[in-house]
Amino acid sequence: MLWVLVAAFLTIVEVTTTTLVFLMLAAGAVAAAVAGGLGGGVVAQFLAFGVVSIGSLGAVRPIAYRRLHAGPEHRNGVEALVGREALVTRRVDGHDGRVRIGGEDWSARSYDGHSEFEVGARVDVAQIEGATALVL
Repeated sequence: MLWVLVAAFLTIVEVTTTTLVFLMLAAGAVAAAVAGGLGGGVVAQFLAFGVVSIGSLGAVRPIAYRRLHAGPEHRNGVEALVGREALVTRRVDGHDGRVRIGGEDWSARSYDGHSEFEVGARVDVAQIEGATALVL
């Protein structure tokens, strides 16, 4: 029962610190409680606590920390252009046109094939198809 109280206390501490260290120690305490519940002696309980705590600190915590604290997904190449704003530099219609996206000139056409955009209009890049930006 003492291990369950230790696990609860460590979990509460984790909620206030959000370091994922105390949560891994709480997992070790739960393992020790299970070992004690299965009839293991004090040595077996401390061994379970140590093995699970160290194992989770070394293996689980880095993965969980990276996943929880990762920034937004970064897109590379042409995927990074989708959703950006472009400036029409030559009239865009369903067949042809030119836009400037982030300082680069791209061939363009309207995404739906029917819309037309005049020079100076601001459009959004909906898709990149080969070397052509499909804009809305």
